[in-house]
Amino acid sequence: MHVLLPTTALATVLAVSAPLAFAPAQQAASPHQWRGTVAQGSAIEIKGVNGDVKAMPSTGAEVEVSVVMRGRRSNPADVRIDVVPHSDGVTICAVYPSPDSRPNECLPGEGGRMNTRDNDVNVAFTVRVPPGVRFIGRTVNGDVSADGLSAPVSVTTVNGDATFSTSAYGEAVSVNGSVRGSMGNAQWTDRLELRSVNGSITVDLPADTSAEVKAATVNGSISTDFPMTVTGKVNPRRLTATIGGGGRGLDLETVNGSIILRKR
Repeated sequence: MHVLLPTTALATVLAVSAPLAFAPAQQAASPHQWRGTVAQGSAIEIKGVNGDVKAMPSTGAEVEVSVVMRGRRSNPADVRIDVVPHSDGVTICAVYPSPDSRPNECLPGEGGRMNTRDNDVNVAFTVRVPPGVRFIGRTVNGDVSADGLSAPVSVTTVNGDATFSTSAYGEAVSVNGSVRGSMGNAQWTDRLELRSVNGSITVDLPADTSAEVKAATVNGSISTDFPMTVTGKVNPRRLTATIGGGGRGLDLETVNGSIILRKR
């Protein structure tokens, strides 16, 4: 998956207004909170394993993160929430007890290690994101959603739905779930990906979008509200086509599901 490009001027990227750790859980359903200031153009990244990640707009200038942990057999107090500031913002992770000699670790992006073998603690994140702050949400077992944001978004899950709406643009990936994205700005610079394996893909784009679209499904159909210039043979399940003046890349791919492009 492509990483959404940060904006420039990230020299003073973070001002933290709380300790860089959550207090340990005192009981199974106790909530915990963190607040911090992330510079516009930088990212708040949430990395979970078992549990939903939900983002929404903030009414203030700070990022607000609330966490609720629940366990059936395992103890929520054994799960640590780490807050890691870095040059591109802040990464917050649910860090489970390490099941072997290799420690679990919270690091930005694809870094770190999250092995949760034999641990059933569910960690649900709710994030309030200020204007201009990018959001990155990742989990394994759960839905990831980001609604009504104003900067680039990237949402990823394995078993769950990946959905977003933003006045900017975004990416979404799921393996076993639907993917839905609504973009208000068609001015992205890198290729965008919306992908699933077992799920449909629905994308809402501005009416004035110009893009080079590659769409493919194995068991499903492709439909679009946009006039397209198709390159090569017309295939109901695979196409390479141009919307408007082309230029920007948009990749849409699933195995079991349909692909729908709609005008906002």
